[in-house]
Formats: sequence, structure tokens, C-alpha cells
Amino acid sequence: MLDKVLKADYILASVSPRRKYLLKQIGLKFVSVDSKVEEEKSGRHPLTSVRNNARMKSRAVTHLYRNKIIISADTIVVLGRKILNKPRSSAEAVSFLKMLSGNKHTVYTGINVINQKTGIEKFGYEKTTVEFRKLTGEEIGFYVKTYKPLDKAGAYGIQDDFGCLFIKRIWGDYYNVVGLPLVKLYELIQETIK
Repeated sequence: MLDKVLKADYILASVSPRRKYLLKQIGLKFVSVDSKVEEEKSGRHPLTSVRNNARMKSRAVTHLYRNKIIISADTIVVLGRKILNKPRSSAEAVSFLKMLSGNKHTVYTGINVINQKTGIEKFGYEKTTVEFRKLTGEEIGFYVKTYKPLDKAGAYGIQDDFGCLFIKRIWGDYYNVVGLPLVKLYELIQETIK
């Protein structure tokens, strides 16, 4: 099974640098494409939101490729009942980080995998709880100005930049918070290859 997983050709329906890095990390051969899907940003249940967005992204590119395995994902941050998608401006990023400061929130990532050879499509998701330490206004301002986190759900990244200093602790899959839970992805790929 591992041999089949590693030898398959993949299409990542995302141009996220973080997702591309993670797929390279586990040795998958893939081409990254922009699905050009407008993500739903409604007040739906988080699981419904990530499922719909992940499915739309993978299905949007299937007609462009043959005999590939299409991978897509969608990540959101949820604080209480409020969904924090990617901020639309620096001001909104500051607002998000002020809300997250000193609180626990939940990160959901939905993954959709379509194997064009077998015709099997599988969806799965991961849920991780993250606790922020109390942030200062100076830290928030510096982060938003320097790292411009407008491409990140919840306006922060746990990896590779100053955002890692915001995290007090996490419960669950670290890679989920980065944007692609690798164990869940591997399981879904195996289910579509069979």
C-alpha cells in the first residue's frame, strides 16, 4: 500500500505554501494548482463549512486532469460560535488576534480526496484546540505589519514565523493547525487507492 501511495500522481488544489511544503515533507509527487473557488464564508456549522469548501476545491479541478489523485483542504478557526476565516484587511487581522488573545479556539481542517482511477471520493476532517497566551498590542501590531497574515485562517500561523510565540498549548494534531493534517490525509488516500 505504501508503494502505491508514494508512486501515485497527485494534484493539490491549492497554492498554499504551507500545504505544498507538507506534501513535499511526506514525499508525494504533486502539481499545485489554484482551484479558483470562492470559499463559502457563512455562519454555518464549522464542519459543514470546511466540508463544502474542500469538496468544491477538489471537484473544480477534476476536469483538467486524468488518472490523478486530487487533494484539497479548507481550514478555519472557530472562537466560541464565531468563525474566523482569512482576514480581509490588516485591521481585521488585528481584531482577530485581539479576540484570540488569552483564549482557547478550535481549528478545523476538512480534506477531500478524489482518485480519478478508482472513482472513489473521500472526505475527512481534523479538529484541534489551541490556547493562546495573552498578547500585547505591540506584539499583535508587529505581527500583522511584519508577517501580513491575510492568507491565514484566524490571522496567524503556528509555523515558521513569530506566530508560533502566540501558542501556549495545543490539544490534537499540530499539522491540522498548519493547514493539512497529514495522518488524516494519508488515511484518506489509502481509502481511495484500495
